[in-house]
Amino acid sequence: MRLKNTGNMKELIYIHLHPINQYVVSYGIEFQEFMKSIPETPPYLLLLKHKFDDSDFNMHTRFDYIEPDGLKMLLKEDVGEYGDFCWIDFEDTDGLNELEGQEIAELLYLAHSKEHLRRPFYSKLNNRYAYLSHDDEWFNKTFYRHMPEFYSVLGKIISLKLGSFRSERSFFALKKGSAFPPIPPDMISLVSGGMKEGVVISLAKAEQSRFKVEVPLWVVGDHMSMDDVFDEYMMNFKTQPHARFVFDKKTHEWSVFA
Repeated sequence: MRLKNTGNMKELIYIHLHPINQYVVSYGIEFQEFMKSIPETPPYLLLLKHKFDDSDFNMHTRFDYIEPDGLKMLLKEDVGEYGDFCWIDFEDTDGLNELEGQEIAELLYLAHSKEHLRRPFYSKLNNRYAYLSHDDEWFNKTFYRHMPEFYSVLGKIISLKLGSFRSERSFFALKKGSAFPPIPPDMISLVSGGMKEGVVISLAKAEQSRFKVEVPLWVVGDHMSMDDVFDEYMMNFKTQPHARFVFDKKTHEWSVFA
């Protein structure tokens, strides 16, 4: 449940990386941003928990699912109002109809508890992700079949958010028509050690000069309550950041100082 409602929180990204179990707990990453940042749009989504009205029903699994046209409509929805919003992608309905009872039971448990009985990747579905959220953006737990892909996704999301703030403020002004490029995955990976502990990336505290934009990052620890994350951030943001992503306006390149 969302308790704090502050503008500053809209400009924070919390990341807690669990590479062994192939998932990331996050705050501040919306479904629409995630879908814009992954390499390819999944062909189908199996909706494990949702409130979307225009889905199809699969008799074998008793789950709803959506095809590409339905996904376009879903992307216009405020899925944060759904409460629980959980899905797993899949390649075709033939594979979906081959799922065994044990696998369907695992998916039910996954959506109900946000915990996995085993890593939620199924050869019959050839899924790349399992996306589990409550009040989407407030609490998200996302599994990646290929964990390094997360670094690319996060690099794109940070640049998207900076771009959206640039449209709202002159603060992040770049030359007309230009956009922030994604932060390269290898630079994101340089701060992965901190992400395993839990970090806050603060766009609210980003600093700009004539030549660069600096986005700070603080290690705040492992939290399941995003209110606790915010409290920890409020105690840390006046201290020296643990790392900074730095964008050079002249070269349009990113660097990281950790």
